Amino acid sequence: MKNILDITKNLGIPNEYVIPYGWDKAKIDLKYKEELKDRPDGKLVLVTAITPTKAGEGKTTTTIGLHDGLRRIGVNSLACLREPSLGPVWGIKGGAVGALKSTIVPSDDINLHFTGDFHALTSTINLIAAIIDNHIYQGNELNIDPDRIVWRRALDVNDRALRSVTVAQDDKKATPHHDEFVITVASELMTILTISQSEQEFMDRVNKILVAYTKDGEPVYFGAFNCSKAILKMMKTAMNPNVVQTLEENPVLVHCGPFANISIGVNSINATKLAMKLAPVVVTEAGFGGDLGAEKFLDIKCQLAGIHPNTIVLVATARALKLHGGVKFEDLEKENCEAIKAGICNLEKHYNNMKLYGVPVVVAINRFPSDTEAELKVIGDWCNEHHAIWSINSAAIDGSIGSVNLAQSVKTILDLQEAGNTELADNYKPLYDINGDWSIDDKIGYICRQIYGADGVEYSDLAIEQMQQYKEMGYGKFPICISKTPNSLTDDPKILGAPIGFKIHIREIRLYAGAELLVPLSGALLLMPGLPKEPRCLDKFN
Repeated sequence: MKNILDITKNLGIPNEYVIPYGWDKAKIDLKYKEELKDRPDGKLVLVTAITPTKAGEGKTTTTIGLHDGLRRIGVNSLACLREPSLGPVWGIKGGAVGALKSTIVPSDDINLHFTGDFHALTSTINLIAAIIDNHIYQGNELNIDPDRIVWRRALDVNDRALRSVTVAQDDKKATPHHDEFVITVASELMTILTISQSEQEFMDRVNKILVAYTKDGEPVYFGAFNCSKAILKMMKTAMNPNVVQTLEENPVLVHCGPFANISIGVNSINATKLAMKLAPVVVTEAGFGGDLGAEKFLDIKCQLAGIHPNTIVLVATARALKLHGGVKFEDLEKENCEAIKAGICNLEKHYNNMKLYGVPVVVAINRFPSDTEAELKVIGDWCNEHHAIWSINSAAIDGSIGSVNLAQSVKTILDLQEAGNTELADNYKPLYDINGDWSIDDKIGYICRQIYGADGVEYSDLAIEQMQQYKEMGYGKFPICISKTPNSLTDDPKILGAPIGFKIHIREIRLYAGAELLVPLSGALLLMPGLPKEPRCLDKFN
């Protein structure tokens, strides 16, 4: 690895705006944004994927490989990734820094404590909870109903035992009440950190967080506690994007946003916009498949930030398509072209979804060692039949040499756009206008029909009541950030492929008044994951 100051120097960042965390990682002071405000924005490339499977799709690996590949062919690119959560690191998925030769480093540091951003988030989330309970203990001037506290504690570990707890049990002066922990990245505070573009916006949003209701049913917002300076002190450093490097010593910004199934699942607006000032081409990613991270990137982040991608890269693998085609996991190593043909409907659905946004799409076939030429040909033939631009990417195996063709495809599209090519123009349009007059039900239903392929939506009595309540409170126009299993286009993780004739089931809708989002919870998805029978913290995985 190069010294991190050499990496930031190559980006043109003066040392006074670099906050080193040792010699191999650093933060970039957001004050530097002001120095760059008159620079033109670079082009933006979004990497997303088909519906993920146990076989792994390599979206982050492809993002890193594409960045290295662009650099290899002479394009001055910069990558923006999301920070890993400790939950999947020690759970099922493992880390989130790429794979093999397409990796960012120092990998263990990034996967674990990194620069302390998620520790700051966790501590701040729980400080807010402590402030609320202490207020009740000290006389409850705001008349808060302990049974209607909606702010939830958090921990950045998969711990199902904390999904439902009782707090304040053994204190005669306190009021015992139900509580629940969510994993840190599912908290509204993570979303606020991801979308806030300044310290002032961050604090304004924090003060607008709905934390509870009074015994008379009136909303209580965090601003009523007058603790905003403490919150800013806790989070001030975490607001600065982190910078590390790939194995090929190319710069990468890493900040915020994992878990597009239970959160917004995108790199922070600050990091992406900073990157677009620092480099002519920026490669970023969104969590899980195109139905989750990409939809939230394109419909929420882009509209809030005033940016949009010039090209979308859609990652697919032969292994995943075989699983979508009905092959058992233990049989993946065997050639099975018919299964790919059966499962390629999932690729087709995601490809058509991305085309809805008016941006050119490149299909990246992320090659695994077990893939056969016949299997790859099936995917390539499908791409040709659908007039899709495509390329095989083997960056994980071969490093940047293996992503040169993908990088050249992306570069060609960007060059043709610059030359005024109309066929490959980036005519970005969101699925819905977040400032429009659509009802909550209309927005949820439109996403479920257009993106998931559902026939419609079924709401619980609670969700129906909440939609009416939020409308009356003046929050009906908020964008929609659906929580849904990443393993299926439906809300049932066992249903693969591209099913039709199903409904999405919304059991609850949570209000993020500070982030200005409505978060429908679908199916049986939980905001605090649990560890599997054999979690990755077992010695055999380490």
